[in-house]
Amino acid sequence: MFTGIVEELGTVESLEDQGDAIRLTVRGPLVTSDAASGDSISVNGCCLTVVSTGSTADGVADSFTADVMHETLVKTSLGALAPGARVNLERAVTASTRLGGHIVQGHVDDTGTVVRRTPSEHWELVEVSVPAGLERYLVPRGSITVDGISLTVVGVSTGSTAEGTGSASEPSFTVSLIPETLSRTTLGLKQTGDVVNLEVDVIAKYVEKMVKL
Repeated sequence: MFTGIVEELGTVESLEDQGDAIRLTVRGPLVTSDAASGDSISVNGCCLTVVSTGSTADGVADSFTADVMHETLVKTSLGALAPGARVNLERAVTASTRLGGHIVQGHVDDTGTVVRRTPSEHWELVEVSVPAGLERYLVPRGSITVDGISLTVVGVSTGSTAEGTGSASEPSFTVSLIPETLSRTTLGLKQTGDVVNLEVDVIAKYVEKMVKL
């Protein structure tokens, strides 16, 4: 389990093609400092299991390797990563961790696309499209995880069909990003059209299932 509070901006060092999977190596000295084989690290919101760690010439751990299976490559944006790409990193929570964000599983529900960015003097409003059906789990001032970042939903649009054209716009939501988020996460780098990983609040999914029983 994670909190959605990004600890470090890491860098993809390599991707080894294994046919139906890839072996991903990421440099992130902070999250690797106490990592061991079998530990969980969130990479852009995807919970990955550490296979091994790498060290600098003086023996300081600074990178980790994880296997990414085909299903994850298809359902998330990790399949589009390339060496040099920046990624959001967070270690799994411990019993003594402050839950500064919200409950994040690291199980990506789907991907969305950055629709537009509206800058202001001290913050920036970002709109992200969401696949139809996923927007029902979003409410204003509720929680959403975008590329592993715990964010508060500002508004939700259910999409619409332009009269006379038959073309429909996708549902979307907006989030406000403070300078700290822009400087310490990949959302400061994302451009219009970029794909992001989305995980809705798991509590909403459980509530929906219970109501249907």
